Amino acid sequence: MNWDDLKLFLVVSRQQKLDLAAALLQQDPTTLSRRLRRLESDVGQTLFERTRRGHVLTPEGEALAARVEAMEALALAVGESGEGERSLIGKVRLGVTEGFGTAFVAPALADFVAEWPGIAIDLIALSGLVSVPKREADMSVLLTRPKAGRLKVRKLTDYSLQLYASEAYLAAHPPINSIDELGSHKLIGYVDDLIYSPQLRYFDDVLPGLHHALSSPSIIAQTEMTRAGAGLCILPKFIASRHAELVPVLTDEIEVKRSFWLAVHEDVASLARIRVLSDYLADLVKQRQAEF
Repeated sequence: MNWDDLKLFLVVSRQQKLDLAAALLQQDPTTLSRRLRRLESDVGQTLFERTRRGHVLTPEGEALAARVEAMEALALAVGESGEGERSLIGKVRLGVTEGFGTAFVAPALADFVAEWPGIAIDLIALSGLVSVPKREADMSVLLTRPKAGRLKVRKLTDYSLQLYASEAYLAAHPPINSIDELGSHKLIGYVDDLIYSPQLRYFDDVLPGLHHALSSPSIIAQTEMTRAGAGLCILPKFIASRHAELVPVLTDEIEVKRSFWLAVHEDVASLARIRVLSDYLADLVKQRQAEF
């Protein structure tokens, strides 16, 4: 089989839409379609189903894609691709906690795609987690280190959370000098039965017995309520520090420590596009450690 045709096959398998793959490869879609059919003839199998969603891999196509992915990774590792890593083409699905994904990762992707223009990224930033073991994502930022699954795991960083209020809220209410005084204030937190990780139960750790009057499963919504002066909220420093109107409260008494872990499925961990994104995130967090 022709290696060039196999590389085209990989791009189409990742993009699905023939016109998108053709644009990335700088080829005419008709020519690309003809080369794919030639490859199918060479292997004696139908590799794609042509559907409204695009070119979807058949079971035979999935098996070939796995083999060619391994060949691609090996070729890049030994420098035999003839093009080098800067020409990497493919997609990475990255699952991220909502706050970290929205406030920190999303803005940083501009620099990444400028450096690696052929790598497309699906950023899944949710108030919940996507599963790497279930292949809902290629890699995911987690709040705890996973203890099971075929995963490669690295610690990204520790981070701190503190109690915050807006300047307007503090100006309109009596001074807060101790935790005991918080019972007379509006508190903002997570909806209890929608908490997807025990690491988010901050009130159980530092404010036992106190209940929040305003709740949301979204840390972004909690931040906006706090900025608007609705009450006090425990927020990550890397989010709160972006808003000048937010002021830390009871800093000597209330501080929460948590960690971010990056998990990558073993099946894709050796792929060059996975590796460069993983290293980019780790280096980015290290360079901007002061924000955490």
